[in-house]
Amino acid sequence: MARLTYREAVRRAIAQEMRRDERVVFLGEDVAAAGGVFKATPGLLEEFGPRRVRDTPISEQAILGAAMGAAMTGLRPVAEIMFSDFLAVCWDIVANEIAKTRYMTDGQISLPLVIRTANGGGLRFGAQHSQSVENWAMAVPGLKVVAPASPADLIGLFAAAVRDPDPVLFFEQKSLYPVRGEVPDGELLDTLGTARILRTGADATLVALAAMVPRALAAADLLAADGIGCTVVDLRSLVPLDVTTVLEAVATTGRLFTVEENPRLCGWGAEVASLAAEEAYGALTGPIVRITTPHIPLPAADVLEDLAMPSAARIAATVRESLGTSRK
Repeated sequence: MARLTYREAVRRAIAQEMRRDERVVFLGEDVAAAGGVFKATPGLLEEFGPRRVRDTPISEQAILGAAMGAAMTGLRPVAEIMFSDFLAVCWDIVANEIAKTRYMTDGQISLPLVIRTANGGGLRFGAQHSQSVENWAMAVPGLKVVAPASPADLIGLFAAAVRDPDPVLFFEQKSLYPVRGEVPDGELLDTLGTARILRTGADATLVALAAMVPRALAAADLLAADGIGCTVVDLRSLVPLDVTTVLEAVATTGRLFTVEENPRLCGWGAEVASLAAEEAYGALTGPIVRITTPHIPLPAADVLEDLAMPSAARIAATVRESLGTSRK
């Protein structure tokens, strides 16, 4: 067992799959010689060489075009888009080509590729480098969408993504890179589409993703001091979505709160809330509540960014207020 940072887990995850399968190649801007702009991929060039670890021009279209072609011809590429915001530059390739090729060729061509990218806010990078865009990908049929919250989950889910026959968008929340966690020794392999219950309580279910997971856990600690018990569910992936685990938790607590970094309009929590309303209506004892970032560009100023994103204090206050209202 080792204690690794989320950043160190990225390198271990890629190296694990490159050692296991020579078809795995890695490409992106500054990922080789410089070890990545977030210093998450150092040493990969030295271990695997320039044929399998390649720096690319500053062109998201070129990166994903090359990755798509490589996947079509038998490789299993891992392509880095430096900031998830930059997916907007190459979204046609992602949404119209990569996502649909297997379907449009009736399975004759599969695209086993992973697009990994730094997602979300918390580091004061401003509106064009801090967006949480996992809901963009969730809306496109043909893409799988993964967003781990811990170093161990990052490695296991990344292995599952690389070995999957379909394209996977792998979102790494950039503010988590320095966070440490326990990681078992040896090869790690997880399963896509499986949520994880990190804490149980009888009064409310908090469903969170990526950087919102530790904030939901911190909020649960604050609420426990008030005698409110929370079940915290880490979704881990949006496509496939583990609806069963969420509904089972809601059936136990009767209340559902989603904790989302993405802007409120059309965020992933709206889908979770819709499914709960349809399939667990009889179990609900109060309204479903979404705790989100407002529908605004994320500010760069520290005070404003902190105000916009859900904090443990805001999560706890929202749950406390909603439960109090429902009991009147």
